[in-house]
Amino acid sequence: MDLSINGRVHTLPDAAVDPQMPLLWVIRDVLDLTGTKFGCGVAACGACTVHVDGQAVRSCVTPLAAVAGKAVTTIEALGTPERPHALQRAWLAHQVPQCGYCQSGMLMAAAALLDRNREPSDADIDAAITNICRCGTTPRIRDAIKTAAREQRGAPRKLPPAPPDPPRGATGAA
Repeated sequence: MDLSINGRVHTLPDAAVDPQMPLLWVIRDVLDLTGTKFGCGVAACGACTVHVDGQAVRSCVTPLAAVAGKAVTTIEALGTPERPHALQRAWLAHQVPQCGYCQSGMLMAAAALLDRNREPSDADIDAAITNICRCGTTPRIRDAIKTAAREQRGAPRKLPPAPPDPPRGATGAA
């Protein structure tokens, strides 16, 4: 079976993969692309979100046969260290990540949203981003998505204010 992942065609030996195997296992275990995470295994949490022909899908329940002939994009192709995606920059600027486990799926869901809606409202974001973040950074996620949307539209970036400087003489020691 041939599988297009991140713009590259991978020929998978039929003996190595079952057409009903979840796409997530092929991405992680066969192709060693470990940015896409396993969370729940039932498409509830979104940690495994990838794009299939530009649409956000949960790879833990997507059989390999369902993506034959389609373009799959994982977090590894969203941006590069030299040229991060607008969402990746906004994620850092708004200090979205806490534990970080859900972040690759969250970013992929947000990227699919911005590909179809360049000016999402909070309601649009809530409807599109059904991924679970146990750290509770939803307000930061919304702000980061809006910052990335503005950047992608060519508008100036609206970043959160910098944290205040510590008081003079404070050592930070407890």
